[in-house]
Amino acid sequence: MFQRIIVLVMDSVGIGALPDAGQYGDAGANTLGNIARSLGGLFLPAMNKLGLGAVAEIEGLKPVEQAMGFYGKMAEKSHAKDTTSGHWEMAGVPIFSPFPVYPHGFPKEVIEQFTRLIHRPILGNKVASGTEIIAELGAEHMRTGYPIVYTSADSVFQIAAHEEIIPLEELYEMCRIAREQVCVGEHAVGRIIARPFIGAPGNFTRTANRHDYSLEPGGTTVLDSLKKEGFSVIGIGKIADIYAHRGITKSYSSKSNDNGMVILLDLVRSNTGAGLIMANLVEFDSSFGHRNDVTGYGRALERLDGQLALLLESLQEQDLLIITADHGCDPTFPGSDHTREYVPLLVFYPNCSGGALGVRETFADVGQTIAANFSLAKLDYGNSFLHQLVR
Repeated sequence: MFQRIIVLVMDSVGIGALPDAGQYGDAGANTLGNIARSLGGLFLPAMNKLGLGAVAEIEGLKPVEQAMGFYGKMAEKSHAKDTTSGHWEMAGVPIFSPFPVYPHGFPKEVIEQFTRLIHRPILGNKVASGTEIIAELGAEHMRTGYPIVYTSADSVFQIAAHEEIIPLEELYEMCRIAREQVCVGEHAVGRIIARPFIGAPGNFTRTANRHDYSLEPGGTTVLDSLKKEGFSVIGIGKIADIYAHRGITKSYSSKSNDNGMVILLDLVRSNTGAGLIMANLVEFDSSFGHRNDVTGYGRALERLDGQLALLLESLQEQDLLIITADHGCDPTFPGSDHTREYVPLLVFYPNCSGGALGVRETFADVGQTIAANFSLAKLDYGNSFLHQLVR
């Protein structure tokens, strides 16, 4: 039915706690709803016209009589609530054995193996916020040259280093060592993340040279199938990293949500050929959700909404746009971890009539819809909603 499908992932923009959220300590989480309530409402006219106000109660949004798009929400089937599980499931590969996490830091054998291979000690080895740990240990790192290793509630092994102390290529090589030789077997975390920063003590700033080293998906994703059949698969932001660069034909890194949207708009307005464009807007999660910045998160949502109005106008006749998220990260919630939530599902193509898509049982419905549209082999999980998008 469509020549191109554009999937826009609003990283961490959840829309209400899943029924099993209590098992994750997330009962009552609602990223969109709680932000709107805290700010006295959100101004999201473009998303509301697509039907967002009919999906859940969000202060400031009044359901329109006739939505101009299709709308619903999706539950996560994976036993997780992170970026990797959300994106892999979206592409048809849910995760049923959670990646290992380290709430007390990495075990002795992991750190000893890593330090032996990089030929130097490390600093940190604890759960920490990225901005806080460089403020705490950045000066000592600059004095000693030892990299800062830390983790979070997610399954991640993060390595922070000042770009003038450990050059980027050396930092990236440390990450490759961690990925290929250290975090393997029972310690195979979802992602190894390079976290470079610059500046002086008291004024450190993380740079846009972050790089993720993910595990490869444990099954065939819809991206793999598209590439195998000769379709274009373009990733924007950290998409290529999330899928370990598998199934990608072209990748564009992005420095911010704004930069990601500029890249996306340019691609949508050009002739990229038949296939998939998939973008991740990470700042909702990294800059606002994890930092409990309710106001910043709300303003970023409203800024995106204005950009969405331009995106909708720029879509070509044979384009299908799918807007969704990969998990929640409620900035009003205690702590700074991801939250186990439904994610919104907003779907649009030029001159569509719109309608309800209901509550989907898995994020994999997105991948199954893409597979059905391009006549690919059916994925193991998910149900296509392509037939509901009447043309």
